[in-house]
Amino acid sequence: MPIVIHLDVMLAKRKMKLNELAAQIGITPQNLSVLKAGRAKAIRFSTLEAICDALGCQPGDILEFEQGEEDGTD
Repeated sequence: MPIVIHLDVMLAKRKMKLNELAAQIGITPQNLSVLKAGRAKAIRFSTLEAICDALGCQPGDILEFEQGEEDGTD
């Protein structure tokens, strides 16, 4: 998938546990884990906004587009 999720990096920088973030933003730890692992197919803007607010970051700190990763071309 060409979109890479860096949620684990931001959680480590903020010294926050996944369960703590999940409780703070009102999402189940399981759903947040799916996002963190890069298995999510979509994310609501309201969820992204809540994550950024809780972690004090920008969406670009969490999401990165890596062109050519999906099909192996650059």
